[in-house]
This record gives sequence, structure tokens and C-alpha cells, in this order.
Amino acid sequence: MSPTETGSGTESVDTGAGVARITWLPARSARLVLAVGHGAGGGIEARDLQALAAVLPARGVSVALVEQPWRVAGKKVAPAPRTLDTGWQGLWPALRAPGLPVVAGGRSAGARVACRTAAGLGAHAVLALGFPLHPPGRPERSRADELLGTRVPTLVVQGGRDPFGRPAEFPPGEHRLVEVPHGDHGFAVPKKAPLTQDQALDVLTDAVADWVGGLP
Repeated sequence: MSPTETGSGTESVDTGAGVARITWLPARSARLVLAVGHGAGGGIEARDLQALAAVLPARGVSVALVEQPWRVAGKKVAPAPRTLDTGWQGLWPALRAPGLPVVAGGRSAGARVACRTAAGLGAHAVLALGFPLHPPGRPERSRADELLGTRVPTLVVQGGRDPFGRPAEFPPGEHRLVEVPHGDHGFAVPKKAPLTQDQALDVLTDAVADWVGGLP
């Protein structure tokens, strides 16, 4: 039985890339699942993922925080993109087990995984947090094709001073883009910014909640 049927909990899942882990934050009378993966330099403790997990279940969205096999195994460095995709694909049956539409999401490298695999997995939509449009200082190495190829409704939430791609750098497309003013790649804002850290996270969570609420 899925943890979404019994309450919050963790679930280990064998994938083609090793054992991954899902932490479930279920909503009462949920209408969809938002599955979000972490980046290459951190885990599900990231401020944006934790903010979504704290807010969305009260708004009818079950949140599944996904830890890739390399992270569960205690490794420090993420593997190649193909291996990340394999881990995510192996988790998909568990994410679909509650019988609800699944929005594929993630931050940074996790956002790239969600974008690359969305069409093949039949994701309901994609949430890209801090999408790394290019390596810092290397705009010529664009990853825009991954974002533009999702073929499903897509929301990008980007920090206003993200060195991996500021909002103005993003190409036009079918995606919606929301800026978190003064936010960096992890949505941290400077102490002298005209909004607090909590207010910056409110921008993020409100944008995601509104967008998810408007999905069919």
C-alpha cells in the first residue's frame, strides 16, 4: 500500500540505477501528485522543495520528494544525465501508484531530468525550479532544448540573479516563467534585498499553487 494511502512516510524503490527513496507528504482528497527531485549539489532539504512540501498538501496536492539513488547511497557527486533519467523513470510506477495525475518536477539538475523524461513517461505537467539554462558564464552552452521539448504544460520558477540563467535569458516558448526577485540559484536573497527570505519563498509557493490549481 502506498504511503499516500496511509499517511506521510518514506518508500524505497528499486530502479535501474539503484535504490531511490520517496518521502510522501499526502494531501487529503488529493487531485494530483507533485513529484520533485533535488539538484546535483544537494538533497530534498533544499529550501524550495521544503517550502512546497509545507504548503501544497493543504491545497489538495500530494508532494513526493524524490531522492535519486546516488544520494540515497551517500555519494557526493551526481552521475551522468542518462543515469539520472534512469533513476527517475524507475520511480515512475511508484509515483503513479495513488492513481492520480503526476506533475514531474525538480530543482536544477532535477528540473532537467523532469523536462527530458516528461513526454515519454506521460507526465501531466512539468515544474522546473531554478532550471540551469546554461553553466555559469557559458551562455553558449544552452540547454533550452530540454525545456522547450517537454510537450506538456510547464512552469519555470527562476531566481532574478541566477547565474545558471536569469529570467531575461530564457527563450520564448509554451512554458510559463515566474521570477523570484533577487533570488539566486537556490532562491536565497541578499539581506539587503527589498523582500525577506520568507517573502521570496512565498512568491515561489504562491506561483506554483496557482499554476497547479489551474491545471486541468
